[in-house]
Amino acid sequence: MSASSEGSIAAVLGGLAVLAIPAAGGAAYTTRVTLLDAVYVAVPAAFVIALLAVAVYRRARARLERSVRRAGVRIVRTARFLAFAGLYVAVTGALALGFYGVLHLRS
Repeated sequence: MSASSEGSIAAVLGGLAVLAIPAAGGAAYTTRVTLLDAVYVAVPAAFVIALLAVAVYRRARARLERSVRRAGVRIVRTARFLAFAGLYVAVTGALALGFYGVLHLRS
């Protein structure tokens, strides 16, 4: 597998991680699932997908560093951005759920 193909996989995984929580909100809006239940599932899913995206991105970056021809630099940069953005969204969602839990226990 080349660095650009691994970068593409990492970019897709990062995009899925970024869109997991908004997709859960949309699913809660259109189905009979409550928003809180949807977010309970979406946050861990986004975290796992983001960790996979970071792992694939790191492998693509290492493969790119070892190559003579620097094909795929842009896609690897995009993959890095999306992977870490997905991780950021997942951690932010986890903090929001934790804060909600603390408020729910105090009330």
